[in-house]
Amino acid sequence: MAVLNVNPTRMELTNLKRKLLTARRGHKLLKDKRDELMRQFLDLVRENKRLRARVEEGIRDANRHMAIARSVMRDEEIDVALMMPVQSVSVDITEKNAMSVIIPEYKTFFRSADENDMYSYGYAFTSCDLDNAVKSLSDIMPDMIRLAETEKTCQLMASEIEKTRRRVNALEHIMIPQYEETIKYITMKLDENERSTTTRLMKVKDMMLEKAHNYTA
Repeated sequence: MAVLNVNPTRMELTNLKRKLLTARRGHKLLKDKRDELMRQFLDLVRENKRLRARVEEGIRDANRHMAIARSVMRDEEIDVALMMPVQSVSVDITEKNAMSVIIPEYKTFFRSADENDMYSYGYAFTSCDLDNAVKSLSDIMPDMIRLAETEKTCQLMASEIEKTRRRVNALEHIMIPQYEETIKYITMKLDENERSTTTRLMKVKDMMLEKAHNYTA
């Protein structure tokens, strides 16, 4: 690992030791953040898998019932039955902070609390399979919205995990070793200079003694 291009002085040594301490603290904090993000990410992935399975099963069930309904009803009758929906749903999107990641939070609101309002037609001239198709879609609506929330959250967390991982690796494999090698280099240079200075002082002392007292050590 190459040392940094700095002057080997005590002031620079003090600055580098302070930077090394800060880098080690930052490295620990980033590792803790990465581990916590990974834990939350894996929990979300498992939830996302369960939600997707339920949503896909609900969509398959709704498509199956709708196919049967279209076989016994004309397309015009189905269009008329579904033309004027009574029930509606709105989504309120807010944001929350999870480990410095701004993730969305979806809240659903139904216009009516009556579950029967999802049927916008009478039962006399429609197939029960159309009812089952509408009910299947209505039942999986909250799961679909939650699935959208978890997938977006997983994308954002995956991006943040990758950024944090790169920062951890940069600190662990580049910055901290560089600081340590540079501190070692400056310490050796200062020790070498100190030994050289001590040797010169001893030599000067011997010369002064020899000159003053005609004494040779």
